[in-house]
Amino acid sequence: MPHIVFTVTNDLSYDQRMQRICSSVSGAGYSAMLVGRKLKSSSALPLQNFTQKRLNCIFTKGALLYLEYNIRLFFYLLFTKADAFCAIDLDTILPVYFASAARGKKRVYDAHELFTEQKEIVTRRNIHRFWLAIEQFAVPKFKYGYTVNHFIKEEFKRRYGADYTIVRNLPLRQNIGEAIKKNTPTIIYQGAVNEGRSFETLIPAMKQVNAKLLICGKGNFFSQAKALIAKHQLEDKIELKGAVAPHALQQLTPQCHIGVTLFEATGLNQYHSLANRFFDYMMAGIPQVCVNYPEYALIHKQYHFCELIDNTSEETIAQALNKLLLDDVLYKTLEANCLTAAAFLNWREEEKILIGFWKGIL
Repeated sequence: MPHIVFTVTNDLSYDQRMQRICSSVSGAGYSAMLVGRKLKSSSALPLQNFTQKRLNCIFTKGALLYLEYNIRLFFYLLFTKADAFCAIDLDTILPVYFASAARGKKRVYDAHELFTEQKEIVTRRNIHRFWLAIEQFAVPKFKYGYTVNHFIKEEFKRRYGADYTIVRNLPLRQNIGEAIKKNTPTIIYQGAVNEGRSFETLIPAMKQVNAKLLICGKGNFFSQAKALIAKHQLEDKIELKGAVAPHALQQLTPQCHIGVTLFEATGLNQYHSLANRFFDYMMAGIPQVCVNYPEYALIHKQYHFCELIDNTSEETIAQALNKLLLDDVLYKTLEANCLTAAAFLNWREEEKILIGFWKGIL
């Protein structure tokens, strides 16, 4: 049985994409291990059909954390049974490259995003140079790889001649039925609370919207989001729930009325994103307000299950949310389209591509 080791920098608890991937690979007859990092706040991991390993680190943030974790990961990979290593994004690509080269094992790059074009990186010149240098060094050395959308695939081909497969962030098929909505109209954001996700305009937009907003996630903009809520005196309308386990989200999201998928246009990664939450809202059967960027517009053109907006200004967000809250005919139409799209845009269809990819190289 071939052994595949996947590497991330998170603590494994909330990474739905990697849980799906490892579960599918294991179910197809491979031995899968997911390696991440243990945090002080890490909770016990549920049993899975794949192996999970967390590495302890002394440092908790900044450059020293990445340096320490990469060194620890490299030495762990050197002595771990494996037929192939799979690096998830640039922040684990170096230890995977050096360990695979030292041991003569196959290596794969799974690009969840165009890492060097994230807002928090592309707007900081020295940090952007650092990660771009890593990308330029490492990616050409990964013959095999897959990513989440057509733009990133073509960008890697343009930059490095790499011809990667596309495996989209599609959710598992769920039978939602008639979910019981909360009495108070509820809007939900799920995902990382990071820079570039339009919280600077979403939060004040809620002053014009007669609903409650749940923000489910943590990230590098969490403290700023909390400060913005206080600044606009919206503590009674916006709840920062922090990280929420995937199984809890699957229960919570269908009870909400509207989802939000917002990104600033700063950085190619945001503009050409195809986020997990976009499909998670669809699978939960709730319409969403979504940015009118290329990847989302392409899917919306075929399935029509969201309200697209051309910018992320406070006024535009508020108008779109109110439109879905007040236009019952539109809402019911989008809601029905969510359920129709779910029959096609689900992981059981997408995992066939993933399994075919691994069969092709192992």
